[in-house]
Amino acid sequence: MISVIIPTFNEQEELPETLRHLARNSTEHEVIVVDAESSDGTSRIAQANGAKVINSPRKQRAAQMNLGAKAAKGGSFLFLHADTWLPEGSLGKIEAILNRPKYVGGGFARRFRSPSLFLRMTCCFAKARCRAFGWFLGDQGIFVRHDLFEKLNGFRDIDQFEDLDFCRRMKEYGRLATLTPPVLSSARRFREGPLLQTLKDLRLTARYFITAP
Repeated sequence: MISVIIPTFNEQEELPETLRHLARNSTEHEVIVVDAESSDGTSRIAQANGAKVINSPRKQRAAQMNLGAKAAKGGSFLFLHADTWLPEGSLGKIEAILNRPKYVGGGFARRFRSPSLFLRMTCCFAKARCRAFGWFLGDQGIFVRHDLFEKLNGFRDIDQFEDLDFCRRMKEYGRLATLTPPVLSSARRFREGPLLQTLKDLRLTARYFITAP
């Protein structure tokens, strides 16, 4: 079984469609929504769709995902953002790739739900980055074997780039797969403009690599 862990905070607008896409996957799975005390109907929507809801006292993705992993029963974990749609059959692909001993985890190629050609181009570069270095971000649906997650002590307690940090450590234990078709992620964080936000992201990424252990 695959445990799908979704950290949330006020996601009543995005979560329903994410859960509907998940439900189209026939591979055995459980859904764990770790909610950071949302003030909207996030928890109610999750429960109505059959998800197990865990309340988190902290609004931090790393802490929320670690909390969800402690309650998970699956042999592998998929960490999914509340605004990221998983294609039909994707859980089966995770199961198949992790049946190959040399693979320990990975993530998906990604497309944004936006007509922006610039964002399409950034996704092409991201796919090349993942295949070359195994560096996945949270909106790409990171997956890992349960036992390796525990061996790595989960995500580090950091506010940014916990996803990239985790993948860098995971890669030390085996190969990471880049699965297709891509997940479809919301483009809402690009409201100020794709170019401006991408430049901000690159600056933050550079800062992470300078200060990361």
